[in-house]
Formats: sequence, C-alpha cells, structure tokens
Amino acid sequence: MQGGQALRAAGDVVFRACDRLSLSPTIATVVELLLRAWRQVRAELVVPLLRGAVVVCMIMSVIVLAEKVFLGTVSLVVKVLRRRPERLYRCDPIAQDDEAGSAAFPMVLVQIPMYNEKEVYQLSIGAACRLTWPADRLIVQVLDDSTDSIIKELVKSECERWGKEGINIKYETRKDRAGYKAGNLKEGMRHAYVRGCEFVAMFDADFQPAPDFLVKTVPYLVHNPSLALVQARWKFGCLVVNANDCLLTRMQEMYMDYHFKVEQEAGSSLCKYFGFNGTAGVWRTQAIFDSGGWEDRTTAEDMDQALRASLLGWEFVYVGSIKVKSELPSTLKAYRSQQHRWSCGPALLLKKMFWEIIAAKKVSAFKKFYMIYDFFIARRIVLTFYSFFFFSVLIPLNILFPEVHIPMWVLIYVPTAIALLNSVGTPRSIHLTIVWFLFENVMALHRLKAILIGFFEAGRANEWIVTQKLGNVQKLKSIASATKNIRCKVPLP
Repeated sequence: MQGGQALRAAGDVVFRACDRLSLSPTIATVVELLLRAWRQVRAELVVPLLRGAVVVCMIMSVIVLAEKVFLGTVSLVVKVLRRRPERLYRCDPIAQDDEAGSAAFPMVLVQIPMYNEKEVYQLSIGAACRLTWPADRLIVQVLDDSTDSIIKELVKSECERWGKEGINIKYETRKDRAGYKAGNLKEGMRHAYVRGCEFVAMFDADFQPAPDFLVKTVPYLVHNPSLALVQARWKFGCLVVNANDCLLTRMQEMYMDYHFKVEQEAGSSLCKYFGFNGTAGVWRTQAIFDSGGWEDRTTAEDMDQALRASLLGWEFVYVGSIKVKSELPSTLKAYRSQQHRWSCGPALLLKKMFWEIIAAKKVSAFKKFYMIYDFFIARRIVLTFYSFFFFSVLIPLNILFPEVHIPMWVLIYVPTAIALLNSVGTPRSIHLTIVWFLFENVMALHRLKAILIGFFEAGRANEWIVTQKLGNVQKLKSIASATKNIRCKVPLP
C-alpha cells in the first residue's frame, strides 16, 4: 500500500544517510528497529483506530444531516400548509371596555437587565417606554447591574426622565452581581409590585421592540391559558442594526436566521417546546413562579427556565412574524464569549436535568425524546464534535494515512447538503455558504472546549462575560458604509 511504500522509502533514505555519515552499525540497527516498530503500530493500531473514527464520523454525519432534513421538512410543511400561530391560536386584539376602561388590559412588566451598557441603554429604555399599552397597566423595570458609577448615574437619569413623562418606570439595583443575569432577573421578580403583573416581557439592553410588540404578543397568552411563553424573532438586517457591518456579522446572521426560521419554528410546531432566547419574549408570570424562578446554576438561564416550565406541562409558541431589532457581536472576542456561554450552558444543563426530563410525568414520550436527542444531543453535542473532529482532525490525518479510505459521500455530499440546508434561512447570503462553512468549522473547536467544560463543570463552567454592544456607534457606521456608494445623478439643464 502507499503508506507502507512511503515508510520503506523513508527507511532507505535513512540507511543511505547513515552510510554516508559513517554512523555506527548500532545506531543503524536502532533506527531500523524503530521503523519496524512504527510500521507495526501503524498497521495494527493507528490505521484500525482511524478506520473506526471514519465509521463514527459517518454515523455522526448521518445524524446531523437527518436532524437538519427533519427540521427543515417540518418548517417547510408549516409554511406550505400555512400553519401560522395566528391560525392555530386565538390572538384577537384586546379591546378596551367602556365600563372597565384600561382595566380590560392585563398588567404587564417589562424587564431590561443591563450591565455597563453605555452605548445602548437609551435605545432599549426608550423603546420599552414607547410600547403601546395603557400607562396604568404597564411597568418598565430597569435592572441595572452596572459597576461603573458614571454609567449607573446615566441610566438612572434616563429612567427619571421617562418617569417625568408619565411612564411607570422602576430603576432597581443590587449590592453585587451574584448569579449574573439570572440573579438580576431573580432579584427583580422579588419586588412586591411584580406580583400584580400577569405577564413579563423581557429585553436585553441592545433590543428595541416596536411600539406594537405587546399588542401583538400578549393576546396569545390572554386567550390561551396553556401557553407560558411567546417568543419573537430577532431582526438584524441592513440599516436597522449591524448585519452588514462585516463578514463576521454576516456569518452570524446566517446562523441566527436558520435558528429562528427552522429550529424554533419546528420546535414550536412539533411539540410546543423550544429554548427561550433570553430576550424578545413574553412570559406568563405564573409559569416562572411555578417552575421555581430564575436559576444561576448554568450560563443558559433562559434555556433552564424554559425547560423547567415545559416539564410542568406549560406550552410555548414561536411567532416569527413579530420581529425585534437587535445587535450582533461585531468583534471576534465578543462572539467567542457569547458562543462559550451558549455551548457550555446547555451541556451543563443537560447533565443536571437529564433524569428530571426522563422522570417528568406531564410530558409525552415524544417530547422527552425531542428534548434529549434532538434539542441537546444531535443539535449541539454531535454537530459540534463532528464539525471539529472530522474536518480539523480526521481529514488532515488522512493525508498521512492514505490507506484509511473516506467515502466520497461523507467527504463531499453530506457536508455540502448540511451547508446548503443551513443557508436557507438567509437567501441573500447563499454565496457566502463556503465561507460560513469554514468559519463554523473553526468555531467548532471553541464550542467543543466549552461543551467539555460544561460537562465536567470545570473552572469556567459558570463564567459570564457580557457581550459588548456598540449601539448608535455601530448604527452610524452601518449608515455611513451603506450611503458611501450612493450616487446622486443631477439632470443637466
């Protein structure tokens, strides 16, 4: 075989070199023994292991492809049959009663957790205060964990400014950052006025809901008592925020569009379960309290809350037609920190919740299977391990061990199909599919490390680094880059 011929050729070169340098027969004998030992180890151990690894990767590739085809099919059927949430659930607008007045509207709490958000605090607070809802039935709660005293004062002043305009806004702080975002939300839910709120809308500091957000989402919860959560879609595109800023944000847009248009929609349609995205959603307050409130045991507190509520029988709905402006990380450092949380947290959560999922009595067997196999194992663990090991380890080793055969369908066809399926959510970026594919394989090592840290609860398992936002600065850059190429043509007289 080619590998053996290469080794024999290398041995001949070594022996000729020994003769020319007049090395002792002892050294030549040692070299010969080492080469023979390596040939034996190669033939009897390394090559069989690599062939076994190829089989494992073949299985993983089929799992990943099957999962994506399945979810894509579900999403396609939903679109073809027009099984939109507004057709499956009652969501009639809430009408103001002449006798009851604004009391016909439920009390809604809007939570905005933030930490040193100098660039975006005005955007998020302003958007929340402009929400269309009776003023006496709305409470805006700003949960400020800032450690910078100047930023703290700026946020407080902004809240006071809106308070003078008639908005019921609460500025809340705490003595430390225990539990990070989960601890901040948990502390916010302890205030007495929260008990009077039927629903809680949540927005991260870089999110800007449209004025009609509550008008569109709250009716789902009012008219459908079994629903605990209404999740909206994140919007990044064009001049709205920063999807066009750089290649990094374009790659993220492809990743997130697939997540919402396929994964979230499929989960909502199949078993009324998906992971809460931590923002741009409205919760039923009772569901949060029933499931024990926010937990800080992982960096995926949103997924933790959703999983515990679902195990109690609560249902979720994803409404993709409702979109909320948000900002994508525009630096690799910020993106890596975000991906560490999003990979480490679910791995640790699966470890902690596996047996609770199995033992849950209010959840069907299919839903349990979907949670464990599809939501956690196939989508997060298998995909990450396959992406890293196959493309970054096995294929490079195949150059050194050509006797290990990798089938063409595994090497070309399956990866191509996976990449194309991932690009369906963002048709305008389909020409970037190859770049996205390479980028995701590079990030696979970082995600795999985070998963292992989560499973073994290593030192960084609960590390929380807030994703840096650029707010108006980034928006101005986007507008400048977009208008740079505009050519105004003035007609000649």
